[in-house]
Amino acid sequence: MSLPGVYAERGVFVCLEGGEGSGKSTQSRLLREALTAQGYGVVLTFEPGDTAVGKELRRIVLDPATGALSDRCEALLYAADKAEHVETLVRPALARGEVVITDRYVDSTLAYQGAGRALDVAEVEQVARWATGDLRPHLTVVLDLEPSAGLGRFRGRDRIEGESLEFHERVREAFVAMAKDDPDHYLVVDARAPIGEIHERILARVRPLLAQAVR
Repeated sequence: MSLPGVYAERGVFVCLEGGEGSGKSTQSRLLREALTAQGYGVVLTFEPGDTAVGKELRRIVLDPATGALSDRCEALLYAADKAEHVETLVRPALARGEVVITDRYVDSTLAYQGAGRALDVAEVEQVARWATGDLRPHLTVVLDLEPSAGLGRFRGRDRIEGESLEFHERVREAFVAMAKDDPDHYLVVDARAPIGEIHERILARVRPLLAQAVR
């Protein structure tokens, strides 16, 4: 879909992606715990919202009280969050030789605001890549789960979670398609598998990357 991006020469950048309720937060935490125990410096982060500016942007895009936003406005708000996140948190941590684990990144914008909202994915990608300086994760893990199963794990839903099942099915298809196009940088895991089994599969793919990290 796009030209090869920028991969940090120092540190390791890992992203967890997938639909709602697929277990990204759990697997991110387990990966951090495993790598920290091995002596690596690890930054666990997320999008949107893990900067002071990002918190305000997260409130706007996810709070049901915001109401309707134009699709382009929503995409630009997510891009702004990413620009601040990469500049102030991700790149500095990688420069220190740390492992950065993020719960969501550019692929979420392409899946949700591109495929989900039915915007031109190429245009959305151009904006998102510009916002992040085209920095790519060394590994993106897609936790694949049927939307009907993932959404059933929530009592209340934010603006995005409250979208139609058809919307979330388009999102799922987009994640799987991106992974299929670049198997060297992606790992797709069935999110219905046991938590420990998923963790071991992720850790096995991360281990060869750790030569770039400092401990």
